[in-house]
Amino acid sequence: MGSIESLSMTQTTGDDAEHCHIMQLPCNWQIREAAILAPHAMHATDSAGRVHKESPHPFRSPYQRDRDRIVHSAAFRRLAHKTQVFTDYPGDYHRSRLTHTLEVTSIARTLARSLALNEDLAEALALAHDIGHPPLGHAGEDTLDELLQEAGGFNHNRQALRIMTLLEQRYPGFPGLNLSQEVLDAQSVRAKLPTAPPPLLETQVVDAADSIAYDTHDADDAIELGFVRLEELLELPLVAKAAENVDSQHGKLDQLLLRRAVLHELIELQVAGLVTETSSRLRTMGDASVDRIKEASTGGNRLVIHDPKVQQGKYELEEFLFQRVYRSDQVMKIRQQSQEKMRDLFFWYCETPHALPSGYFQRSQTVGLLRSVADYIAGMTDRFFNRDATHRLKT
Repeated sequence: MGSIESLSMTQTTGDDAEHCHIMQLPCNWQIREAAILAPHAMHATDSAGRVHKESPHPFRSPYQRDRDRIVHSAAFRRLAHKTQVFTDYPGDYHRSRLTHTLEVTSIARTLARSLALNEDLAEALALAHDIGHPPLGHAGEDTLDELLQEAGGFNHNRQALRIMTLLEQRYPGFPGLNLSQEVLDAQSVRAKLPTAPPPLLETQVVDAADSIAYDTHDADDAIELGFVRLEELLELPLVAKAAENVDSQHGKLDQLLLRRAVLHELIELQVAGLVTETSSRLRTMGDASVDRIKEASTGGNRLVIHDPKVQQGKYELEEFLFQRVYRSDQVMKIRQQSQEKMRDLFFWYCETPHALPSGYFQRSQTVGLLRSVADYIAGMTDRFFNRDATHRLKT
């Protein structure tokens, strides 16, 4: 663990130290981390490094480099044209995977800062958490999983690891993005790999931020698209509490402002409750080290949690959204159409492998045709998928 005392004029810790000296001074990021991070935070000076060794950067920490590599990746850019839930719906209001990712990142940074965790690491994890999603939302993922049962199945979290370590081609010295081990470990946790280590607090923070974002913003999108009315949501205790807070602060508002204020307050309630409950838990552990945090986070245990009342409210909100939105007749009809189109295009490429881009065709010789076709389709945006399907499947 880094500390101000350990960053002397003549010595710093970690591989980056030798490149961080100007007049024998440690890097700004090292000083900052030592000053503001809690003992239970993951310090970049303690990083396990990268699979492919690289020269350290003179003024960016390892996790800042990870963040930048993710943002500049093709997989990240494609999130702009991949939808969350409401595939094939007109309009530009509802979320894409990219806007969702940015919202998760914003919440994750707030949580990390409030808990004195490593914001740079939390930001990198949040930015990367959805890059493995295929087109057409969960319908696309479920279809690819079905089609790849003989080849190990498909999961967007495992696909993100493939992108990070293999598929993204940006650097001449190695495949993938060569991210820090802590980023790969966090994604392994999300993918539920048997080899995944216990999650860092930064990993747990991003998972919580993801849940806060999609619960709130799926509700917002559902109202905008006419699936539910605000009045129905206000019958749920957690949303009702948010509305009560809004009323006490602002009085009577018109319908649009009320909706937006309530949804904003819904995020505030969840964030505040989580910070309070988590801080209380961490205080009982004293100056716990990262290793101690990992020990306490084994077997699915989590230290970053909501207070019981907020958690119950989230369960009720999620059940409401599941019944009224995710399983609605409109969404299920589009889901069925999307799955049929996905199957047809997948089989077309399996029968016409030479139509794959050369890199995917060559890789099929080593990873198998099914996996390579899935890699290619999973990298498509919704609009590219629909154009390609229209072109390839024309009769």
